[in-house]
Amino acid sequence: MSAALEIRITLAGAERVVAAGTTAGEALDADGRSVVAARINSELRDLAAEVAEGDVVEPVAVDSADGRAILRHSTAHVMAQAVQEIFPEARLGIGPPVENGFYYDFDVKEPFTPEDLKRVEKRMREIVKQGQTFRRRPVSDEDAREELAAEPYKLELIGLKGGAADAADGANVEVGGGQLTIYDNLDPKSGELCWKDLCRGPHLPTTRVIPAFKLMRAGGAYWRGSEKNPQLQRIYGTAWESREKQDEYLQLLAEAEKRDHRKLGAELDLFSFPPELGSGLPVFHPKGGIIRKEMEDYMRRRQAEAGYEFVNTPHITKSSLFETSGHLPWYADDMFPAFELEGVEYRVKPMNCPMHNLIFRARGRSYRELPLRLCEFGSVYRYEKSGVVHGLTRVRGMTQDDAHIYTTREQMADEIKSLLRFVLSVLRDFGLSDFYLELSTRDDSEKFIGDPAEWEEATRALHQVASESGLELVDDPGGAAFYGPKISVQAKDAIGRTWQLSTIQLDLNQPKRFGLEYQAADGSRQTPVMIHRALFGSIERFLGVLTEHYAGAFPPWLAPVQVVGIPIADAHAPYLQDVAKRLRERGVRVEVDTADDRMQKKIRNAQKAKVPFMLLAGDEDIAGGAVSFRYRNGEQKNGVPVDVAIAEIVDAIERRIQV
Repeated sequence: MSAALEIRITLAGAERVVAAGTTAGEALDADGRSVVAARINSELRDLAAEVAEGDVVEPVAVDSADGRAILRHSTAHVMAQAVQEIFPEARLGIGPPVENGFYYDFDVKEPFTPEDLKRVEKRMREIVKQGQTFRRRPVSDEDAREELAAEPYKLELIGLKGGAADAADGANVEVGGGQLTIYDNLDPKSGELCWKDLCRGPHLPTTRVIPAFKLMRAGGAYWRGSEKNPQLQRIYGTAWESREKQDEYLQLLAEAEKRDHRKLGAELDLFSFPPELGSGLPVFHPKGGIIRKEMEDYMRRRQAEAGYEFVNTPHITKSSLFETSGHLPWYADDMFPAFELEGVEYRVKPMNCPMHNLIFRARGRSYRELPLRLCEFGSVYRYEKSGVVHGLTRVRGMTQDDAHIYTTREQMADEIKSLLRFVLSVLRDFGLSDFYLELSTRDDSEKFIGDPAEWEEATRALHQVASESGLELVDDPGGAAFYGPKISVQAKDAIGRTWQLSTIQLDLNQPKRFGLEYQAADGSRQTPVMIHRALFGSIERFLGVLTEHYAGAFPPWLAPVQVVGIPIADAHAPYLQDVAKRLRERGVRVEVDTADDRMQKKIRNAQKAKVPFMLLAGDEDIAGGAVSFRYRNGEQKNGVPVDVAIAEIVDAIERRIQV
């Protein structure tokens, strides 16, 4: 080939010469199934995109995070096409990929029914089999408005093109770039247009390479996530790189449904969500209260041992406090509205840190007091949108196991290291053991305050501690709080789902804003470093996570009822009452079932209540000073001396083991 028709690109780390006009798919020798897109100079592109001189081209595998997102977004387009073919009056909202799937919002007259979803899924399979091609087409704003004149929500998105797209929930998949593009779905034989959508892409080469998908459910969703906007109908689906992967996911969902803390919370009488209180405001019943108390008592003891000092702060404060802290400009949408009292504007508090700063500032401080570790089980209130409120894991009223540590610059790294060891130790005591860390840092956006050089210093300190922990470290650019970077502990539960739990945030900004100072050893006045530490995140959320992790079968130390005595006949109840008295003297939560039910039903009731231990007694047990020791899993040991049974129960509780 002549030099004029040759270009040089970098492929798999090596330079290659290809013909001008070569597509990324051709350069990668991609089949469109295992490799579904390309990353050209770090930008995701269709396989049909032509490469240019100097391009660095990398494959995007379908089983990668980006590959799955492309697969799912392509499937969302297929779903939207099927919906508009079946319901021609449906107007299009947004259809982004999400974790484990995708959704698309539609403006329709009536909510979708399960039968509607079956019809849509059937038509989707026909479109997939047809093998329609996805073709990218740049358009001007004016042309896009003309082509999409019948789609009012798309017209609104066009006005958000570029950086403003972040203001719309999911809009970046359509108008997040500087150039508008439309993707056409074309008939593979005739090339005729079958459907089109405003979209950034990239997409799969054709619908035929969608391996596995399933529509899951439909529900209401406000346009762009705001209750002030019209309510649309959202269809959720999932899509995977193989049927086997999809089957694994569906099995996980089935197991997760069994473990749903909302369902178990009602069955085990732990908590409820009275509609009279409002969305996201749970109440804890006596049994749920026991678990909370055990969690709090344990944490109070551990924190006292680690040198923390307990404080208390009010639920409301003047709004001006959050102007001082810097929260109000960045966090106002997540706060409940202000109210006026005696001519002053007040708010319910969404976080505790500004009040802890006031405690630090209440008197002069010396370097000898540092690190100063203040902690509180503080009630906070956040205005979560109704669409994201979910059981205990996303609430509007919560109790944070909050701590703020004030240190010198020299103490900062050692304190962070100690904090990370502390939180991992605590999480392990609650039965979680599979962790990785996420480091959330500042990006180039304007949502961060403070000196970039200090951010860099804080980020280096966190990165060093995280790297030395031996745990996997994942970067989260742009995910920092507005005042500083953070480490998040991500924990996997019993069925492999990941939950963000403890956070450690390094803050070099709030101490300055509050004018916090301490007297250093040389007599100078210095500004302390502030470390924010949430161990559970919130007690409510952590209890929801634990309920699902244990499927409601809490380890004995957390179980609301640790032992149930079950007499074989009424005459055996007094004997078990005496055993129960001895257990209570050792601090064990025990009940004796004296109901009129038969013994087998009492056993079933205790198993349904997920009680860790059952002690049965009949004539032979009483004669031998023993009990029949029955475990939650159905195993049983007969003729166990009462002293031995009590010792085993107390040992399991004290060692916080699962049975």
